[in-house]
Amino acid sequence: MPGDRRGYILILLLISVFCLALSLVVAVPVLETQIKRQKEEELIFRGKQYVEAIRLYQQKKPGSFPSSLEELKKEKCLRKLYPDPMSPSGHWNLLLIPPATAVPASAARTSPKTEGTEKLLVVPEENLKGINNPQIVGVVSSSPEKSVKIYNGEEYYNRWLFYYGQTPDKKPELIYSSEQKEKK
Repeated sequence: MPGDRRGYILILLLISVFCLALSLVVAVPVLETQIKRQKEEELIFRGKQYVEAIRLYQQKKPGSFPSSLEELKKEKCLRKLYPDPMSPSGHWNLLLIPPATAVPASAARTSPKTEGTEKLLVVPEENLKGINNPQIVGVVSSSPEKSVKIYNGEEYYNRWLFYYGQTPDKKPELIYSSEQKEKK
């Protein structure tokens, strides 16, 4: 009789392990989505922090834009440099005023807008040193992944723009640096 019971206990143990594995298979995608949503909220928060820092920089130095993210921290417009939460490297793509449409210091008091369609140059943070006199107006994630949430009508992280003078109903024309064209 005791030998017969061992078989039943083994079957019950196998069924319970199977149920546990099945519940994990169901729970993992839900947890991944929840984590991704939290990272998206963090991306929005950090992007808006950079926009606010650029606004404060404009108040301190009317008519000029920072030439690096470190300058925002140095001028005490930003407490710390926030990494891009969606990118494994943590590096942002920076939104710059294109050199051809650079606004003179006296005219750049409110935003980088030009006549007609607004144009912004997208440059990876690590390539900023190759740009002559950069004028940073915002940031965008470097991750090309599709998002869970739709933000300002965009569903890819590298299209979620955070920049000073942004109007949600008027999207700018993005000009990608030569390094970015391959990654688009």
